[in-house]
Amino acid sequence: MIIIGEKLNATIPRIREAIISRDGEMLKQLAIKQEKAGAGYIDLNIGTGEGTAADEITAMEWLVALVKDDLNAKLCIDSADPKVLEAGLKLGGDKVGMVNSVKATDENIEEILPMSAEYGVPVIALAMDEKGIPDNVAGRLKACEKIIKGADKYGLPQDKIFFDPLVMPVSTDNTQGKVTLETLREIKNHYPDARTVIALSNISFGLPKRSIINSTLLQMAMYLSVDAALIDPLDSGLMASIRAAEAVLGRDRHCRKYTRAFRQGNL
Repeated sequence: MIIIGEKLNATIPRIREAIISRDGEMLKQLAIKQEKAGAGYIDLNIGTGEGTAADEITAMEWLVALVKDDLNAKLCIDSADPKVLEAGLKLGGDKVGMVNSVKATDENIEEILPMSAEYGVPVIALAMDEKGIPDNVAGRLKACEKIIKGADKYGLPQDKIFFDPLVMPVSTDNTQGKVTLETLREIKNHYPDARTVIALSNISFGLPKRSIINSTLLQMAMYLSVDAALIDPLDSGLMASIRAAEAVLGRDRHCRKYTRAFRQGNL
Protein backbone atom coordinates (compact mmCIF):
# COMPACT_ATOMS: atom_id res chain seq x y z
CA MET A 1 0.00 0.00 0.00
CA ILE A 2 1.15 3.52 -0.81
CA ILE A 3 1.68 5.61 2.32
CA ILE A 4 1.38 9.39 1.95
CA GLY A 5 2.77 11.37 4.87
CA GLU A 6 0.27 13.99 6.00
CA LYS A 7 2.33 16.08 8.42
CA LEU A 8 3.48 18.95 6.17
CA ASN A 9 0.06 20.56 6.16
CA ALA A 10 -0.60 24.20 6.98
CA THR A 11 -3.85 23.35 8.77
CA ILE A 12 -1.59 22.10 11.59
CA PRO A 13 -0.78 25.23 13.66
CA ARG A 14 2.96 24.62 14.08
CA ILE A 15 3.34 23.85 10.37
CA ARG A 16 1.40 26.98 9.48
CA GLU A 17 3.74 29.07 11.64
CA ALA A 18 6.82 27.37 10.17
CA ILE A 19 5.64 28.16 6.62
CA ILE A 20 4.87 31.78 7.47
CA SER A 21 8.23 32.25 9.23
CA ARG A 22 10.06 30.15 6.60
CA ASP A 23 11.46 27.75 9.18
CA GLY A 24 12.87 25.53 6.46
CA GLU A 25 15.02 23.27 8.63
CA MET A 26 12.09 22.15 10.78
CA LEU A 27 9.95 21.37 7.75
CA LYS A 28 12.76 19.56 5.95
CA GLN A 29 13.50 17.37 8.96
CA LEU A 30 9.80 16.54 9.33
CA ALA A 31 9.68 15.45 5.69
CA ILE A 32 12.76 13.26 6.18
CA LYS A 33 11.32 11.72 9.38
CA GLN A 34 8.12 10.78 7.56
CA GLU A 35 10.08 9.10 4.78
CA LYS A 36 12.21 7.17 7.27
CA ALA A 37 9.04 6.03 9.03
CA GLY A 38 7.75 4.48 5.81
CA ALA A 39 6.08 7.18 3.70
CA GLY A 40 6.60 6.77 -0.02
CA TYR A 41 4.98 10.13 -0.72
CA ILE A 42 5.07 13.40 1.24
CA ASP A 43 2.01 15.64 1.03
CA LEU A 44 2.80 19.37 0.76
CA ASN A 45 0.00 21.77 1.72
CA ILE A 46 0.91 25.44 2.19
CA GLY A 47 -2.59 26.95 2.54
CA THR A 48 -2.04 29.17 5.59
CA GLY A 49 -5.03 31.42 4.89
CA GLU A 50 -2.78 34.47 4.85
CA GLY A 51 -1.61 36.58 1.94
CA THR A 52 -2.58 36.51 -1.72
CA ALA A 53 -2.86 33.74 -4.30
CA ALA A 54 0.56 34.80 -5.55
CA ASP A 55 1.93 34.35 -2.03
CA GLU A 56 0.65 30.76 -1.99
CA ILE A 57 2.41 30.04 -5.28
CA THR A 58 5.63 31.47 -3.86
CA ALA A 59 5.25 29.40 -0.68
CA MET A 60 4.67 26.19 -2.64
CA GLU A 61 7.71 26.84 -4.82
CA TRP A 62 9.77 27.49 -1.68
CA LEU A 63 8.65 24.29 0.02
CA VAL A 64 9.12 22.10 -3.05
CA ALA A 65 12.63 23.48 -3.59
CA LEU A 66 13.38 22.99 0.11
CA VAL A 67 12.58 19.27 0.34
CA LYS A 68 12.80 17.71 -3.10
CA ASP A 69 16.54 17.03 -3.19
CA ASP A 70 16.67 15.52 0.30
CA LEU A 71 14.01 12.88 -0.28
CA ASN A 72 13.73 9.63 -2.17
CA ALA A 73 9.98 9.82 -1.54
CA LYS A 74 7.77 11.41 -4.16
CA LEU A 75 5.93 14.67 -3.52
CA CYS A 76 2.16 15.03 -3.38
CA ILE A 77 1.31 18.65 -4.27
CA ASP A 78 -1.77 19.61 -2.26
CA SER A 79 -3.87 22.71 -2.91
CA ALA A 80 -7.38 23.83 -3.79
CA ASP A 81 -5.86 26.35 -6.24
CA PRO A 82 -4.94 24.93 -9.68
CA LYS A 83 -2.26 27.59 -10.11
CA VAL A 84 -0.55 26.45 -6.92
CA LEU A 85 -0.72 22.84 -8.11
CA GLU A 86 0.85 23.78 -11.42
CA ALA A 87 3.62 25.77 -9.74
CA GLY A 88 4.51 22.70 -7.68
CA LEU A 89 4.39 20.46 -10.76
CA LYS A 90 6.66 22.73 -12.77
CA LEU A 91 9.29 23.11 -10.08
CA GLY A 92 9.11 19.58 -8.73
CA GLY A 93 9.50 17.86 -12.09
CA ASP A 94 9.86 14.10 -11.83
CA LYS A 95 9.92 14.31 -8.01
CA VAL A 96 6.17 14.99 -8.06
CA GLY A 97 4.23 11.74 -7.89
CA MET A 98 0.70 12.99 -7.28
CA VAL A 99 -1.52 16.08 -7.06
CA ASN A 100 -4.19 16.58 -4.43
CA SER A 101 -6.95 17.19 -5.47
CA VAL A 102 -9.88 17.49 -7.91
CA LYS A 103 -13.58 17.48 -7.08
CA ALA A 104 -16.67 17.00 -9.25
CA THR A 105 -17.28 20.58 -10.34
CA ASP A 106 -17.07 21.72 -13.96
CA GLU A 107 -14.44 24.36 -13.19
CA ASN A 108 -12.26 22.04 -11.12
CA ILE A 109 -12.42 19.26 -13.70
CA GLU A 110 -11.61 21.61 -16.59
CA GLU A 111 -8.62 23.11 -14.79
CA ILE A 112 -7.02 20.15 -13.05
CA LEU A 113 -7.63 17.01 -15.12
CA PRO A 114 -5.96 18.38 -18.30
CA MET A 115 -3.01 19.46 -16.13
CA SER A 116 -2.73 15.99 -14.63
CA ALA A 117 -2.86 14.47 -18.13
CA GLU A 118 -0.25 16.89 -19.49
CA TYR A 119 2.24 16.16 -16.70
CA GLY A 120 1.37 12.45 -16.54
CA VAL A 121 0.86 12.66 -12.79
CA PRO A 122 -1.92 10.86 -10.87
CA VAL A 123 -4.57 12.97 -9.17
CA ILE A 124 -6.51 12.42 -5.96
CA ALA A 125 -10.20 12.79 -6.83
CA LEU A 126 -12.64 13.68 -4.08
CA ALA A 127 -16.11 12.13 -4.05
CA MET A 128 -17.79 15.52 -3.66
CA ASP A 129 -19.35 18.20 -5.82
CA GLU A 130 -20.29 21.89 -5.65
CA LYS A 131 -22.79 21.11 -2.87
CA GLY A 132 -20.15 19.55 -0.66
CA ILE A 133 -19.73 15.98 0.57
CA PRO A 134 -22.83 13.82 0.02
CA ASP A 135 -23.92 11.96 3.14
CA ASN A 136 -24.67 8.76 1.23
CA VAL A 137 -22.95 6.30 -1.09
CA ALA A 138 -25.08 7.12 -4.15
CA GLY A 139 -24.21 10.81 -3.99
CA ARG A 140 -20.50 10.14 -3.70
CA LEU A 141 -20.58 7.68 -6.60
CA LYS A 142 -22.34 10.27 -8.73
CA ALA A 143 -19.47 12.67 -8.08
CA CYS A 144 -16.97 9.95 -9.05
CA GLU A 145 -18.87 9.31 -12.28
CA LYS A 146 -18.60 12.98 -13.25
CA ILE A 147 -14.85 12.93 -12.64
CA ILE A 148 -14.46 9.74 -14.70
CA LYS A 149 -16.27 11.39 -17.63
CA GLY A 150 -13.96 14.38 -17.31
CA ALA A 151 -10.91 12.14 -17.27
CA ASP A 152 -12.09 10.41 -20.45
CA LYS A 153 -12.68 13.80 -22.09
CA TYR A 154 -9.21 15.11 -21.29
CA GLY A 155 -7.28 11.92 -21.96
CA LEU A 156 -6.39 11.04 -18.40
CA PRO A 157 -6.23 7.24 -17.96
CA GLN A 158 -8.37 5.87 -15.16
CA ASP A 159 -5.34 4.32 -13.48
CA LYS A 160 -4.08 7.87 -12.91
CA ILE A 161 -7.09 8.59 -10.68
CA PHE A 162 -7.01 7.91 -6.94
CA PHE A 163 -10.60 8.23 -5.74
CA ASP A 164 -10.99 9.41 -2.16
CA PRO A 165 -14.36 8.17 -0.79
CA LEU A 166 -14.02 10.83 1.92
CA VAL A 167 -14.05 10.41 5.66
CA MET A 168 -16.31 12.27 8.08
CA PRO A 169 -16.00 12.10 11.89
CA VAL A 170 -17.94 9.29 13.52
CA SER A 171 -18.15 11.48 16.62
CA THR A 172 -20.76 13.63 14.86
CA ASP A 173 -22.41 10.92 12.71
CA ASN A 174 -21.64 7.33 13.56
CA THR A 175 -22.92 6.09 10.18
CA GLN A 176 -20.13 7.79 8.29
CA GLY A 177 -17.46 5.14 8.77
CA LYS A 178 -19.75 2.62 7.09
CA VAL A 179 -20.61 5.11 4.32
CA THR A 180 -16.91 5.63 3.61
CA LEU A 181 -16.23 1.90 3.43
CA GLU A 182 -19.27 1.15 1.28
CA THR A 183 -18.30 3.99 -1.07
CA LEU A 184 -14.81 2.53 -1.32
CA ARG A 185 -16.23 -0.89 -2.19
CA GLU A 186 -18.57 0.54 -4.83
CA ILE A 187 -15.80 2.61 -6.43
CA LYS A 188 -13.79 -0.59 -6.78
CA ASN A 189 -16.80 -2.33 -8.34
CA HIS A 190 -17.71 0.46 -10.77
CA TYR A 191 -14.22 1.62 -11.76
CA PRO A 192 -11.81 -1.32 -11.42
CA ASP A 193 -9.08 0.46 -13.41
CA ALA A 194 -9.08 3.44 -11.06
CA ARG A 195 -7.28 3.42 -7.75
CA THR A 196 -8.35 4.53 -4.29
CA VAL A 197 -6.97 6.52 -1.39
CA ILE A 198 -8.28 7.28 2.06
CA ALA A 199 -7.40 10.39 4.10
CA LEU A 200 -7.62 8.78 7.49
CA SER A 201 -7.44 11.18 10.41
CA ASN A 202 -10.84 12.84 10.07
CA ILE A 203 -12.59 9.64 11.19
CA SER A 204 -11.47 10.06 14.82
CA PHE A 205 -11.90 13.82 15.23
CA GLY A 206 -13.21 14.69 18.67
CA LEU A 207 -12.54 11.25 20.17
CA PRO A 208 -9.92 10.02 22.69
CA LYS A 209 -7.24 7.51 21.69
CA ARG A 210 -7.59 8.55 18.06
CA SER A 211 -5.00 6.10 16.78
CA ILE A 212 -7.24 3.15 17.71
CA ILE A 213 -10.10 4.49 15.59
CA ASN A 214 -7.74 5.37 12.74
CA SER A 215 -6.14 1.92 12.72
CA THR A 216 -9.51 0.19 12.75
CA LEU A 217 -10.84 2.10 9.74
CA LEU A 218 -7.62 1.65 7.81
CA GLN A 219 -7.51 -2.12 8.34
CA MET A 220 -11.10 -2.39 7.12
CA ALA A 221 -10.22 -0.27 4.09
CA MET A 222 -7.20 -2.49 3.42
CA TYR A 223 -9.47 -5.53 3.34
CA LEU A 224 -11.43 -3.67 0.64
CA SER A 225 -8.15 -3.20 -1.27
CA VAL A 226 -7.58 0.51 -0.77
CA ASP A 227 -4.45 1.43 -2.74
CA ALA A 228 -3.11 4.34 -0.69
CA ALA A 229 -3.59 6.18 2.57
CA LEU A 230 -2.86 9.73 3.68
CA ILE A 231 -1.74 9.20 7.28
CA ASP A 232 0.66 10.17 10.03
CA PRO A 233 3.58 7.76 9.47
CA LEU A 234 5.11 8.89 12.76
CA ASP A 235 2.27 7.08 14.58
CA SER A 236 4.13 3.86 15.34
CA GLY A 237 0.99 2.01 16.39
CA LEU A 238 -0.74 2.86 13.14
CA MET A 239 2.27 1.79 11.10
CA ALA A 240 2.47 -1.49 13.05
CA SER A 241 -1.20 -2.16 12.29
CA ILE A 242 -0.51 -1.67 8.57
CA ARG A 243 2.33 -4.20 8.65
CA ALA A 244 0.12 -6.66 10.53
CA ALA A 245 -2.76 -6.20 8.09
CA GLU A 246 -0.48 -6.71 5.09
CA ALA A 247 0.72 -9.99 6.59
CA VAL A 248 -2.80 -11.21 7.38
CA LEU A 249 -4.09 -10.25 3.91
CA GLY A 250 -1.32 -12.15 2.15
CA ARG A 251 0.44 -9.04 0.84
CA ASP A 252 3.70 -9.62 2.69
CA ARG A 253 5.60 -12.59 1.24
CA HIS A 254 6.73 -14.86 4.06
CA CYS A 255 5.82 -11.98 6.43
CA ARG A 256 9.21 -10.43 5.68
CA LYS A 257 8.14 -6.81 6.12
CA TYR A 258 6.47 -7.64 9.41
CA THR A 259 9.48 -9.50 10.84
CA ARG A 260 11.87 -6.81 9.57
CA ALA A 261 9.81 -4.17 11.36
CA PHE A 262 10.00 -6.29 14.52
CA ARG A 263 13.79 -6.60 14.29
CA GLN A 264 14.07 -2.85 13.80
CA GLY A 265 11.98 -2.19 16.89
CA ASN A 266 9.05 -0.79 14.93
CA LEU A 267 6.35 -3.11 16.29
